[in-house]
Amino acid sequence: MFELYIDIVCLMLIAAVLIGIYFFCYMTCYTHRSKSAKGAGIKKVVLITGASSGMGRATAEFLAENGFMVYAGTRDTEALRELEREELVPIRLDITDPVSVEAVVKKICERDGHIDILINNAGYGLVSTVEDVSEEQMYAQFEINVFGLLRVCKAVIPVMRKQQDGIIINISSFLGKIGLPLLTLYNSSKYAVEGITDSLRYELKDFDIRVHSIMPGFFDTKFASDNLVTNLDTFDEASPYASLVSNLAPVIVEQINNGNDVGEVGEMILAIIEDERSPARVTVGDKAKKFIPMRRELSDEDFERRVREYYDL
Repeated sequence: MFELYIDIVCLMLIAAVLIGIYFFCYMTCYTHRSKSAKGAGIKKVVLITGASSGMGRATAEFLAENGFMVYAGTRDTEALRELEREELVPIRLDITDPVSVEAVVKKICERDGHIDILINNAGYGLVSTVEDVSEEQMYAQFEINVFGLLRVCKAVIPVMRKQQDGIIINISSFLGKIGLPLLTLYNSSKYAVEGITDSLRYELKDFDIRVHSIMPGFFDTKFASDNLVTNLDTFDEASPYASLVSNLAPVIVEQINNGNDVGEVGEMILAIIEDERSPARVTVGDKAKKFIPMRRELSDEDFERRVREYYDL
């Protein structure tokens, strides 16, 4: 009886080892197939918002050139017609309209059957003091930068959850970790994006959906001319904030116009997609790489002193 018992235990151990080997081989092959999608002709599907200009446009083109099927969401599809081809499709998307968002996600799923990567890039910056900002401006800033992002996530997450796979990349800002005067509304919206990213990482972990944020510094795009909205009262010569505006606003615009090459963002996005061990958030651009590590290392008081000195506040 004892020998029979030993034989049964040995058989069970052998079976367990064989099952383990099979499972390991299966997962290895599955991972290899996933990572070799480009070579096998299976394109990962990307939806990117705010793709008509700047970082969004450059990233859409870059990912299409690197083997992805890219849907470039924008309210102005004509701005992307010159880039349109089989692997880069401009698609009309208004992230302030739930019907538009749902329609875009449905259309992509009907055509391709899946959405693998969501890049929440749409956004703009409001330049205003808190004293001067109107209710309309206040809500509009959050409607685009925060609620629009949540709206697209809400529509795409069920697709990724059913797939048990997906990547969400939120384009935040280094100003989502530090404050600057005149940019209070923009700063706070990007702080919100960072909070959304952190919470979603927990919320979606069980469904193998990765969530990341990229915190760019200032980049050489049309952001200063096309994506900065100014409050007229704040920029009035008679404003009590006139001295602050005349000192800081030209510096910020100059730093944007002479910022890093926008292609760096696309390269960082590709790196996150390809590396499952990518950190929750990454910085890109000189200003982000300067201020974010400094923010971590210094006390609140010392960091504020450094920012005041840097921007002569």
